[in-house]
Amino acid sequence: MRRICDPFAYSDGPIDNSFWAETVTIQARPSLSETVTTEVAIIGAGYTGLNATLKLAEAGVDVTVLDAKQVGWGASGRNGGFCCLGGAKASYKSLKKRFGEAALSDYMTAEQAAVDHVDDLLTRFVWDVDRHSKGETMLAHNVRVAADFAQDAEALATLYKQPIDVIAKEDLAARGFGGGFHGAITTPIGFALNPRKYVSNLAEFAEKNGAKVFGDSPVMETKQRDGRWHLTTPQGQVTAKKLVIATNGYSSESTPPWLAGRFLPAQSSVIVTRPISPEEQAAQGWTSRQMSYDSRNLLHYFRLMPDNRFLFGMRGGLSTSKRTSDQIKLRIRQHFENLFPAWAHIETPYYWSGFVCYSLGQTPFAGRVPSVENLYAGFAYHGNGVAMGSYAGALIAQDILQDSTLMHPEIMRDTPGRFPFGRFRRLAMYPGYLYYGLKDR
Repeated sequence: MRRICDPFAYSDGPIDNSFWAETVTIQARPSLSETVTTEVAIIGAGYTGLNATLKLAEAGVDVTVLDAKQVGWGASGRNGGFCCLGGAKASYKSLKKRFGEAALSDYMTAEQAAVDHVDDLLTRFVWDVDRHSKGETMLAHNVRVAADFAQDAEALATLYKQPIDVIAKEDLAARGFGGGFHGAITTPIGFALNPRKYVSNLAEFAEKNGAKVFGDSPVMETKQRDGRWHLTTPQGQVTAKKLVIATNGYSSESTPPWLAGRFLPAQSSVIVTRPISPEEQAAQGWTSRQMSYDSRNLLHYFRLMPDNRFLFGMRGGLSTSKRTSDQIKLRIRQHFENLFPAWAHIETPYYWSGFVCYSLGQTPFAGRVPSVENLYAGFAYHGNGVAMGSYAGALIAQDILQDSTLMHPEIMRDTPGRFPFGRFRRLAMYPGYLYYGLKDR
């Protein structure tokens, strides 16, 4: 298994102090220690892999899941819990130019369908995931962005057939958005949740439907022979008709070799405060429980959770070493204090980090790999994996079942190209981060 980041990034170090781990205990699954024959093998026990597993298992398909660590260990158990529109980093304008207006319309419909898919799961199975927030709110970090909100709202209202709420700068405080922002726009699609509770329920219900989930079972090698996939772990083997790769930013260059160069991991870090009292909330003027983010390219994302803790995350970190992680811990705290100065005294006892995943075309991929028989994959959600990663898993299962119920847009079938520079491709992020940092001023 060949990976492109510092070994620290694949250790437990980045999540040693995660708040989510205190909210729910996920039962450790046993490691594979035998030879298993199955219809579908899935590598990755996160949102994508487990959504595919649940849908396939409910349809009576024999499914075996392998994870190098445990259920939800990767991005699915450590993200900010924003179930919202998104999935592509490319602008809608550029997608329209590349794929055409009809394809773009289908993709935007799929973004909303992804949110609805998670909502349907939570409703159907009655999962308690600490859900809150009516849609998501973007806060303008400068006057230029705020000036476009009225026009943006008109376009979004036409697209989603729902009223879009534009909040002027002078009205932010009254709405509970205290801070130095210049306006806001709320799209009433999406909600916040506890990501670890969600992924825990996915695994449990997939197993209830007959799926087998193995933890601490890294797949060291994948080979196709005699029309079947043969997977080797340290202590076992799996033979399957079909193989699904659902490892996103934690993928390797060799499992299988098709993945090499097609994904780019980028770090995102999170801190969580102690519970903030009503008086402290009033002092900052932030009382809204909307999941929110600012309009920067290197954005900050944040929300006041049901227990009155405040979650604050940001992109950043070009190196993936322990030293860089320690530096980011100081930097994210400084950003928190800059945006919410009245909370400079508020402790932030929790800090962790993980990978979001990019593709060269800046669009998510889900479905059958055209160039390899019986290989399927889902990855590159560009920081919006709660909804889009879940939906990608359902789309993969749908492809395997030869169903067409869910909208599967052409854009998500476009095979990701390979980044230049091979395993050194993360070096290209340095000029990109510099550019976006200057643009965000």
